[in-house]
Amino acid sequence: MSATATSAPSRRVGSFEIVREIGQGGMGVVYLAHQPTLDRMVVLKKIRRELLDDSGNVERFQREARAAAAVHHQNVVSIYDSFEARGDHYIAQEFVDGHDLRWIRNQLGRLDPEVAALIALEVARGLEEIHTRGIVHRDLKPANILIGATGDTKIADFGIAVVPKADGLTRPGILVGSIPYMAPEQILGHRVDPRTDVFLFGNLLYEMLAGSAPYQGPEDESLESLVERMQKERYPDLRTIAPGTPRALARLIRNCLRAKPARRISSIMQVRRSLERALGRPSPLDCRSEIAQHLWKLKIFTAAGGRTALRSAARPRARIATRRQVRIALTAAASLLLVIAGVTVYARYFKASAPTPAPAAASVPPPEPRVAEATASAPVVPAPAPEVPAVANAAPEPAVSALPAAPPPEPAHVRFVAEPWAEVTIDGGASFFTPRAAPVELPPGSHRIVLVHPTLGRTELTLDLQPGESRTVRHVFTRENPS
Repeated sequence: MSATATSAPSRRVGSFEIVREIGQGGMGVVYLAHQPTLDRMVVLKKIRRELLDDSGNVERFQREARAAAAVHHQNVVSIYDSFEARGDHYIAQEFVDGHDLRWIRNQLGRLDPEVAALIALEVARGLEEIHTRGIVHRDLKPANILIGATGDTKIADFGIAVVPKADGLTRPGILVGSIPYMAPEQILGHRVDPRTDVFLFGNLLYEMLAGSAPYQGPEDESLESLVERMQKERYPDLRTIAPGTPRALARLIRNCLRAKPARRISSIMQVRRSLERALGRPSPLDCRSEIAQHLWKLKIFTAAGGRTALRSAARPRARIATRRQVRIALTAAASLLLVIAGVTVYARYFKASAPTPAPAAASVPPPEPRVAEATASAPVVPAPAPEVPAVANAAPEPAVSALPAAPPPEPAHVRFVAEPWAEVTIDGGASFFTPRAAPVELPPGSHRIVLVHPTLGRTELTLDLQPGESRTVRHVFTRENPS
């Protein structure tokens, strides 16, 4: 509630000092006041003197105070006290240094979709707490949503709220609310429940995005014509009026504005969750920060009136994801996972097929016949005469220098095939996954092979390979006989 209004002589009411009048309504007058005991600014609402003759008006005024005081939430205006002074009835409540949403919308026309969604999310959070207390607000409209200079969003005015165990102040057939900010069941005088507030929430979000309420018809439109349009859900298409509206928001509003309560979104909790998913689950602090940054940038708030100009950096803007963006994000994530899996498999394959270190090759003895031939053909060198002195740089013994190096055995090549697939481990070392296009190079000899499928089982086999051999090892896993 803005503090800019007509000045009035300072006077004391109870423990409050009235600073000035800041507004008037059908029920009463609203003042900005100071509470010296706690050194804070408050708002005092006073019922009009001419309405005091009707006890129902006084009860409604007091019931508003009790209903609002039952709710303790950062997105609902707090009630400090309800009292009588010199024959007048007052409600003392939280002062919000800012403007109501009606004034802001009148200044801007349409709100940025991201900011509108953030404000709507804050309203939904407050409304969810109201419903938790068993209260139906029934008067959710831009004039009753207050936006503070620090980005606070608060629901105000519980004047026509329905509270648990209500005494029937509103009777069937009595029209209570503000046209066009009413649900069809309100206009028809039917029973209301939290789904009524869901309809009004859809109205509110629609107006922020489109610049006018969905059922804002001509002034001379009859009530019967308005009800008929509501029942047939005939209102201007949001994305035609505001093409920049994300489909997720348009779909949410459409499901809130269903004429029949049974066809609407069943609870404000579902609305809140939908907005959180669309916005990337921003915290209340994130919401306040971005709302404030946006409205200060547009000069809705200024440093006048004792306010401190907002200078903090805004968080990266939330982006309401479309279905196409979600599909692109999922495709990108899947592609990334495939790349990671491919790199992992390649790394395992590279490690498995890397050249075998020398000690491992030496452990595979060459065929015995070749060793025998090499030994037999080596020349016999007679021992040197004792009298010949040894020479320091003499060549090695002819027998050693004359032996030719044994050629390394030619490796074998094995292709592994497993159906549907398997993790293959060779000799307890590195493993890799099938399908694998390239064969594995292995030294000749005996090798222990293990094939594992996480659900179909494990198979072990021994593979004897000859030098230069090429072989394919194939295994089919079956549920009946996984091994």
